[in-house]
Amino acid sequence: MQFGIFSVSDITRDPVTGYTPSEAERIDAIVKIAQKTEETGMDVFAIGEHHNPPFFSSSPTTLLAYIAATTKRLIVTTSTTLITTNDPVRIAEEYAMLQHLSKGRMDLMLGRGNTAPVYPWFGQDIRQGLPLALENYNLLHRLWREDVVDATGKFRTPLQGFTSIPRPLDDVPPFVWHGSIRSPEIAEQAAYYGDGFFANNIFWPKEHYVRLIRFYRQRFAHYGHGTEKQAIVGLGGQAYLAKNSQDAKSEFRPYFNEAPVYGHGPSMEDFMAMTPLSVGSPQEVIDKTLTFREHFGDYQRQLFLMDHAGLPLDKVLNQLELLGGEVIPVLRKEIAARQDPQTAPAPTHELLVKAQYGDAEPRQPRPNANRGDNVTGSSPYQDSAEQFQAEYPEI
Repeated sequence: MQFGIFSVSDITRDPVTGYTPSEAERIDAIVKIAQKTEETGMDVFAIGEHHNPPFFSSSPTTLLAYIAATTKRLIVTTSTTLITTNDPVRIAEEYAMLQHLSKGRMDLMLGRGNTAPVYPWFGQDIRQGLPLALENYNLLHRLWREDVVDATGKFRTPLQGFTSIPRPLDDVPPFVWHGSIRSPEIAEQAAYYGDGFFANNIFWPKEHYVRLIRFYRQRFAHYGHGTEKQAIVGLGGQAYLAKNSQDAKSEFRPYFNEAPVYGHGPSMEDFMAMTPLSVGSPQEVIDKTLTFREHFGDYQRQLFLMDHAGLPLDKVLNQLELLGGEVIPVLRKEIAARQDPQTAPAPTHELLVKAQYGDAEPRQPRPNANRGDNVTGSSPYQDSAEQFQAEYPEI
């Protein structure tokens, strides 16, 4: 089981002090939060992608590359990469580069995005969000697995003899999660390719996510990728911790009451009862998190949202100390003791390389390689220099 932190990158006014951090302060804070995630013994840090205020994470690969360079073992990932408003060619190139720079300590989560104004900023229509997501991911999947791609589609210009560079590290594509709050179509897409499915598991009752995850598991098995128990599932969650329950609730209440994400609707206690939100002592957070397995079955990744709603950096870092020091060690032990032995391990680059090559050396693609060296057939990847000279003999 992998444990970690995910952020939506919001810039929100602190309702206690009235202070709103600048973009510069928030970007600096998120780097410290990621570094603290590793320091406190957790495995994964994820950042969302947004192109509209009040968020700052418009360039996840830049941020994650810096975080990877300042950590040693942390897996960096997204929560979410927009498969709809990003060109799949750019996703293929940017995340393959991140994969190389992080030495394989990365993966990514794909999603459609639900902010309507963002779509036209990138020349797209949110009403086409689902077919756009399906077509774009099909192309991305091919770009990481085929050295030379010819492709036509409805939503972008055709590709002819195109090679995405750099090729994936060890010629093994990054692992992909498909993230969803409510879409069975995205769960179907994840199952079709044998990818992971990440259920947001934040704002909705467990019954909603139970249906989505059960559907994904059934379709994963249907497409022949393994049994339902072997499907790759990740979950979100929210927590606020203090040494005792009373302090946790009194400290978090003003943030809950003013946070726009909660809609100024149910009370904090009602919201805790209806959703995965945990506010309390370390033991209370442990107890509630362990119920996730009871509802959804064994799963591979658990991420917590802890830096939202205007919480200042010092409070977030303290939360990570409590989470990493008192909660995660117990969860690791308890979940390992209860886990079905048929459960697939959490995906890592090393496991993907082993699955593809066994004990053999991984393929290392080389541009301008001699024909037949590593790459079969003629391609621009092998023969780019020769092709260029043939087309432009005067140079």
